[in-house]
Amino acid sequence: MNNISQKDLVIEFFTKNPNRNIEHPEVVDWLTAEWRKRTGEVFRDPDRAIRNLAQQGFLQKIAKGVYKHDPKHIIKRELENFTEAQKKAVLRRDNYKCVVCGRGEADGVELHVDHIKPKDLGGKAAIENGQTLCAEHNFRKKNYKQTESGKKMFIRLYELAKLANDTKTQKFCEEVLAVYEKNNMNGHIEWKR
Repeated sequence: MNNISQKDLVIEFFTKNPNRNIEHPEVVDWLTAEWRKRTGEVFRDPDRAIRNLAQQGFLQKIAKGVYKHDPKHIIKRELENFTEAQKKAVLRRDNYKCVVCGRGEADGVELHVDHIKPKDLGGKAAIENGQTLCAEHNFRKKNYKQTESGKKMFIRLYELAKLANDTKTQKFCEEVLAVYEKNNMNGHIEWKR
């Protein structure tokens, strides 16, 4: 039986492949095959292991799904996680509902306490930096920058208000989306009036 951890295996892969921009599938394929070969078990979440090493500063995230290990560019980061008491305080403050869609456990959704400013960008584990998100919106935030998911949310709300002839909400969304455009934020996300 091999006493290597999953984190150690990810580190081994990137250490043997320094200074290369490596796409996600190459890493995951190697990790899952190598873990099975060494342990006879399934590597359950290689994505999380890779992401954690990037958050801790061992890897650089070059683009979505592309990582690089530069031995000369390792930044040690102390990531702050919320305590259980902080999580309860954030959930209570947000009325146990997602701040984006308003759904909660009563609606059958899983709730997460999320860092508004991400941990890997220096976000502190403070109640003021916490927000309640449903699993869906937390997943979207991880895959898109917060401003991207915010702009998409306002576009969707605008479209729904238009269908419902809700001119008040439509006007509100137009004003918010105009700010995105004025500041050239997320210009790759097209808003069709």
